[in-house]
Amino acid sequence: MNLQKNQIIELDIISMTADGSGVGKTDDGIAVFVPQSAVGDKLSVKILKTKKTYAFGKIESIITPSKDRENPDCLYFNKCGGCAYRHITYDAQKKIKEQKVKDAITRIGGIDENKIKPLICSDKHKRYRNKAQFPVGTDKDGNITLGFYAFHSHRIIDCYDCMLQPEIFKTVMDITRDFMTETNQQPYMETTGKGKLRHLYIRYGEKTDELMVCYVVNGNGLKHEDWLVERLKRGLPNLKSVVININRDKTNVILGDRNRVIFGQGFIYDKLCGFTFKISPLSFYQVNRETAEILYNKAKEYANLKGDEVLFDLYCGTGTIGLSMAKDCKQLIGVEIIADAIEDAKENARINNINNAEFICGSASEAALMLEKENIKPDVVIVDPPRKGLEKNLIEAITRIKPKRVVYVSCDPATLARDLKIFSEQGYHTQEITPVDMFPGTSHVECVVLMSKNNI
Repeated sequence: MNLQKNQIIELDIISMTADGSGVGKTDDGIAVFVPQSAVGDKLSVKILKTKKTYAFGKIESIITPSKDRENPDCLYFNKCGGCAYRHITYDAQKKIKEQKVKDAITRIGGIDENKIKPLICSDKHKRYRNKAQFPVGTDKDGNITLGFYAFHSHRIIDCYDCMLQPEIFKTVMDITRDFMTETNQQPYMETTGKGKLRHLYIRYGEKTDELMVCYVVNGNGLKHEDWLVERLKRGLPNLKSVVININRDKTNVILGDRNRVIFGQGFIYDKLCGFTFKISPLSFYQVNRETAEILYNKAKEYANLKGDEVLFDLYCGTGTIGLSMAKDCKQLIGVEIIADAIEDAKENARINNINNAEFICGSASEAALMLEKENIKPDVVIVDPPRKGLEKNLIEAITRIKPKRVVYVSCDPATLARDLKIFSEQGYHTQEITPVDMFPGTSHVECVVLMSKNNI
């Protein structure tokens, strides 16, 4: 079958891709990728784009629905690019994510799938996020749009309530929309570089009920900031901080590196694993607090600290993982490249009366080499890198200093699998992998991995 653009075909969905699209095959083996489909669907599909061995399509109609289907609970699901799985049951989501981890670990990493444990999660599958970043723009009539990008685009889908966010975020969005309209302020336009407000950025302490509102601005600030603050204070009794983040660069990076506090203290607090943490705009903090506790407890189990160990926490952010284990080790050394996060980590150690922690500002690879030269050797190393995973020279530095155990917290199974293979080549073998569903409704899945030297 030579597929043509705009052709309508019938298709049975037989599997899922890593990003959450369903996959069906034509009679002659051409794979067709269809977003928002489900395994077991029989569909009428319109072909949108063709390649030699595969094609992309969209659902025209559902001929026979999958047993996993349910009605989406979000008005924006068909347009927004944030969620992949609001149309199927949570049990079906979990199976897809477990398979995603197994496929990456076995195919890329060459690791026995028996080392992969069942996926773990909390009972909270909606409104679990404590952070949101909303791009700001205008529609064709000049009205303010505030929401999320459409799938694989920079077109903003105007959203008034997201099922991943706490309901209080809706109030912040409403106030911001009204403020921009009433003061006739123009949002930033990527195409021209003109306009002011780029993003609305919100952080929330779920346990402390503290709220931070941050405006990412193409310039030093916004007009009528006092008016904006008064509106926010009036509508949000738990407001603790309003910050202007300055980002004049022509870039798709959301946050600039300078902040100006226009109300409150410039940070909030939250509680995680029984500890209190200070969170600034640039600080890393897990967006799903409840499931983060599950993940951290698994990492602590894998670290297996007895009280006399030196613990390295690389990519430590505000120190959350390492500090949650500090009382179980002799010394904690945390490393993070973002200076504000390091200052928060030091403050977090002080707040929690932890006196055996040291925090270094720098790249993980450079810090590992520095510590190696100073002959400071860890018994356990924890790494929690960004989606791109670890640099090979960092893996080599870690294996040279011969820790007893390495605990790897990953947000991407593919780069994790790649790195585990390199660790194995350096003599560190995977003992166990536990997938963790930090982001229900989306295609993302985290993993916690225990590695040790020579299978010991």
